[in-house]
Amino acid sequence: MNEVTNDSIKLNIALSDLYNVYDPEIGLNVVDLGLIYKIIFEEVTQRLDCEMTLTTQFCPMGESITNDVIQSLTKSFPSWDINVNLTFEPAWDYTKISPEGQEFLGH
Repeated sequence: MNEVTNDSIKLNIALSDLYNVYDPEIGLNVVDLGLIYKIIFEEVTQRLDCEMTLTTQFCPMGESITNDVIQSLTKSFPSWDINVNLTFEPAWDYTKISPEGQEFLGH
């Protein structure tokens, strides 16, 4: 299996895991909410970096959400070093919500 295909499979697995992580205040998963910016797999070191944001820098559930992301990814990648890197550039806004998320929220 080539590296691109292997990375695509891992990315699909990771995203499937993250669809089960919810922002408890909004009730929408972090993928549809548009909080996940990038997922990078470093095969040699078995490191997974998840770059994400929160709805605000002062999100009271930020620590809980990032811990849930780590726990969720660890289920499918138990031997990997999972890192969540929070960024606020670009800042999150409602345009980042997926069409499915918009529908769920009634927009």
